[in-house]
Amino acid sequence: MKSYLPLIIGMGLVTYIPRVLPLLFLTNKELSPKLKQFLQFIPYTSLSILIVRGILNATPDMLFPTLIGIGVAGIFAYFKSSLVLSVLAAIFSSYIAMNIF
Repeated sequence: MKSYLPLIIGMGLVTYIPRVLPLLFLTNKELSPKLKQFLQFIPYTSLSILIVRGILNATPDMLFPTLIGIGVAGIFAYFKSSLVLSVLAAIFSSYIAMNIF
């Protein structure tokens, strides 16, 4: 392949189209309360999947920082803080645990 530009444009379109289509078609529509409730759980479900995958792939020397990060993320999520704050707190606490222990 001589040029990567068509590949980059194609990957951008494949990523962009699934995000923009719901935005265009659902902008002025009212969603049902059950669907709204379902959509509110998606960020927490995604975080849980990432955490479980991290636990399963953790090496033995990274087990303690992993458990510290999970505990901190769980505490922040339990008290209904934002998802970004939960992730950042978990990353920071894991970083501290790796450098102290």
